[in-house]
Amino acid sequence: MKDLYLLNPEITFLNHGSFGACPKPVFEEYQRWQHKLEQQPVEFMARDIYDYLKEARDSLGKFVGCSGDDLVYVTNPTTAVNTIIRSLDFGPGDEILTTDQEYGALIRTWNQYADKRGFKLVEHVTQFPMTTHEDFVNKFWSDVNEKTKVIFISQITSATGVILPAEEICRRAKAEGIMTIIDGAHVPAHIPLNISEMDPDVYVGACHKWLSAPKGSSFMYVKNSLQENVNPLIISWGSEVDPSPSPFIYENQYQGTWDPSAFLTVPSAIQFQIDNDWESVKKRCRNLTQETRDRVYDIIKTEPICPNNDEWLGQMSSIIINIENGLEFKWMLLDKYKIEMPIYQWKDKILFRISFNAYNDEKDADRLIEVLEEMF
Repeated sequence: MKDLYLLNPEITFLNHGSFGACPKPVFEEYQRWQHKLEQQPVEFMARDIYDYLKEARDSLGKFVGCSGDDLVYVTNPTTAVNTIIRSLDFGPGDEILTTDQEYGALIRTWNQYADKRGFKLVEHVTQFPMTTHEDFVNKFWSDVNEKTKVIFISQITSATGVILPAEEICRRAKAEGIMTIIDGAHVPAHIPLNISEMDPDVYVGACHKWLSAPKGSSFMYVKNSLQENVNPLIISWGSEVDPSPSPFIYENQYQGTWDPSAFLTVPSAIQFQIDNDWESVKKRCRNLTQETRDRVYDIIKTEPICPNNDEWLGQMSSIIINIENGLEFKWMLLDKYKIEMPIYQWKDKILFRISFNAYNDEKDADRLIEVLEEMF
C-alpha cells in the first residue's frame, strides 16, 4: 500500500488525521478532472458542473447513509459549521452545549457569535480517564437544561482522538426537542456512519481525511425539514443558473468561480476503498493503533485518556506527554528523526496523536518506539 501513495518514503508518516493523504489513483482522477475543466472551462462551469455535482453528491450520500439531495459539498467542516451558526436564530437566554474536547477553530467560531448575539456556550468538562460511553452520556446530559437549544459535539474528537457516543446523544436530544450538530470531520471511512440512522439535524464531515479524497473536499448534511433555514455564507447566482431541486443546494453549492475537482473526485476515493478491501485495512490499522498505544505508555507512563478498546479508539489515539515545549518537540521529531506526528497544547496538557492508515505497518510503529526509548 505504501507504493500507492505519494508520501515521501523517507518520512515515517503518523499523521493521517490532520490532512489525510491521497492515493495515486485518486490523485490521478483529481488531475483528470482539472484537465477536463481547462479543456472547455465555459461549458464545464456554465452547464456540465451541475450534473457532475449531482453524481458526486449521490455517490457520497450512498456512502454516508443519506440522500444526495440532503448534502452539499464544502471545502472543509469549518465552512460548514460557520454556515450553520450564521443561520441559527439564538440569543440571550439560550445555551449551546458542547464538550471541552472540540476543535479549537469551531469553539472560537461559537464564542465569537455568542459574544455578538448574547447566547451562552457551555463546555461540558470531561472527567478523565473516561470509562464507558454510557457513563460519558450520563455525565454529559447533566449539563442539559431548559435553556439548551443546541448540542454541538464531535463524533471523533480531534485533540483527544476518541470516539464519542454521538448516536445516543442524538437520540436523547431528539426526545427533548434539542437541535444536534455533529462534527464528523474524522468519521467518513474511519468508523461506520449512517446519517439516516443517527438522525442528527446537521452533520458535517471531511472527505480529505480518512476517505483520502483530495484536499478541500468536505460535506454539510442538513435534515430536509431544516434546510429552508440554512442561509449561504456567500450569496451568488443561486436558482438563476443552478437547476438543482432545492434552495439548500442551489444557494450553497456554487458560490462563485472555484475549482470543483476535489468534490468530483470523491466517488473515485470511495471506489478506491471498495477495490482495496478497506474493512480489512481499517481493522489492521485499528489493531496497530491500540498495540502501539500500549507500547508508548510503557515508555512515558502518563495516565491514559480512555480505555484501549474499539468503543473509544479507531485508527488514531492521543497520548499525554510530560514535556515543556510541544512545538519544539514536534520539529525535532521531524527534522532529526523524520517522524511526522502532531504535538499540541490541549488545556493545561501537551498531547501527541498517533494515527495509522493503509500505508503504515509495524515498522513505522517500531520506529516511533525506538525514538521514544532513546529520548525518554
